[in-house]
Amino acid sequence: MKEYAKEMKIQDLDTAQLERAASMLKAIAHPMRIAILSHLEEGTRLTVTEIHKLLNIEQSTTSHHLGILKDKGVLVSQREGKNTYYSLKHESLQNIVNCVSKCTVNL
Repeated sequence: MKEYAKEMKIQDLDTAQLERAASMLKAIAHPMRIAILSHLEEGTRLTVTEIHKLLNIEQSTTSHHLGILKDKGVLVSQREGKNTYYSLKHESLQNIVNCVSKCTVNL
């Protein structure tokens, strides 16, 4: 189940919230993790196998990156039978992926 929070401004956040935000951004700040997030846009749910095939990386590497993103509150997982599906914990995280894509076009 995804969590939604009311829109807040940075100055409204307390120290603990800023620490959590920084931790999430650090987790995202890796080329492979940004690529993973780009495939989980708009409510998409994917398994480890689907992600590792999309990115052409080892399944163990994919699991490692997914674990970090989940641990830092960026992703959620839902087990269905033999499969575990990953998705964005907060749909607004899609804005970060969009921003990174737009900001790197003209570098």
